[in-house]
Amino acid sequence: MKATVKWVDDAMFLGESGSGHAVVMDGPPDHGGRNMGPRPMEMLLLGMGGCASFDVMSMLKKSRQQVSDCRCEMEAERVDAVPAVFEKIHLRFVVTGTKLKEAHVKRAVELSAEKYCSASIMMEKAGVVVSHSYEIVEAE
Repeated sequence: MKATVKWVDDAMFLGESGSGHAVVMDGPPDHGGRNMGPRPMEMLLLGMGGCASFDVMSMLKKSRQQVSDCRCEMEAERVDAVPAVFEKIHLRFVVTGTKLKEAHVKRAVELSAEKYCSASIMMEKAGVVVSHSYEIVEAE
């Protein structure tokens, strides 16, 4: 896996993945940025949520659950020091669908957390306290 991050100007950078996708990262105005994109630490959090969501949806599809929406709401706390690393991250999955079986949703979230999500497992190995929860919403 490869990626490139190129400085654009001030506190703005353009990241490009090996697969050819690009994202703008920028800092806040008080740090020389123009607030035109997410911060790098936000990108880490988003990557972790994307990784876990991919796992959960993949498993729910394989178990033939009728999912109409899946949202991963993340909340992170950072230490009050430099470097301001993540201390705690909570991932809350809100899964909407028709007649979803709680056992399948619970197991998908557990397997992502314990076995498949490289990003959250890597964070835990680095000392971040990572927790997960889920809510099931019946589709209307």
